[in-house]
Amino acid sequence: MDIFKGQNLLEFSDRFKTDEDCKEYLAYLKSQTPYKCLKCNHTACQILKNYGRQCNICGHTESATANTLFHKVKFGVRKAFFICFEMSTTTKSLSASYMGVRYGVTEKTARLFMLKIREAMSSSGNNPMDGVVHVDEFVLGGKEKEKVGRSYDSKKKKAITAVQLTEDGKVKRMYAMKIDDFSAESLQYIFINHISREAEVVTDKWRGYRPIAKAYNITQIESNKGLNFKALHTMIHQVKSWIRTTYSWVSEHNLNRYFNEFCFRINRSQSKATIFNNLIVKMVESDKIYQTQIISN
Repeated sequence: MDIFKGQNLLEFSDRFKTDEDCKEYLAYLKSQTPYKCLKCNHTACQILKNYGRQCNICGHTESATANTLFHKVKFGVRKAFFICFEMSTTTKSLSASYMGVRYGVTEKTARLFMLKIREAMSSSGNNPMDGVVHVDEFVLGGKEKEKVGRSYDSKKKKAITAVQLTEDGKVKRMYAMKIDDFSAESLQYIFINHISREAEVVTDKWRGYRPIAKAYNITQIESNKGLNFKALHTMIHQVKSWIRTTYSWVSEHNLNRYFNEFCFRINRSQSKATIFNNLIVKMVESDKIYQTQIISN
């Protein structure tokens, strides 16, 4: 089976006309990894007419969507595929209310499934950024009286981002994540998860980066009101505007999932032809996730 390539909605609609077409595609992707029965650990199975898999020893059957992020999708796998396609290929902001109306599901259903997709969009961490990498922190939220800069007792959501630059200073890759505060203990995780020890990291002169410089090649320079980090601050402005104008408010519990979505599209801007397939593969490889794991308390 050929993987789907492209961003043309009509071609996508022709390829996936029914739920069965989508299940066949999922079954093909699942077949690319070795089978192991969840009941008896046997490694041989047969493919059923509905594209499920049945163990040759104990007869345990799993559907094409089982143990993936499509697990127990109740509104149809084809609709789920279309939502994945739009979220991966669009350059516009997509709210849950818009997707609910567009695909005939409730806003709550759309929001929960979109959060599952954002979970799949998270980085594997297998390809850390190298070369020149700029790092800075930022906050999300409205103005607070007498709270400026890196106020530790501010109610604003705190985050850190890193961008890898090309030789001509353009953004090649980007990662962002929420942090508890601006201490080295919190700042270090974006280095651990996304930045190579060989990278040439540039930050402003915030003291929180000094302990991290013992393990990473960090150069600290004056920010000059962001002028020395133009590409980085452009991306920070874009992600803040995207969240503010599309969603108005995002819970701290799910903030990283929204960062996942933004960075997923940025990091695959040069491979848009396969971006949908890339997402579906990640959806298949991810274990099922339940509503209680998504909803903020």
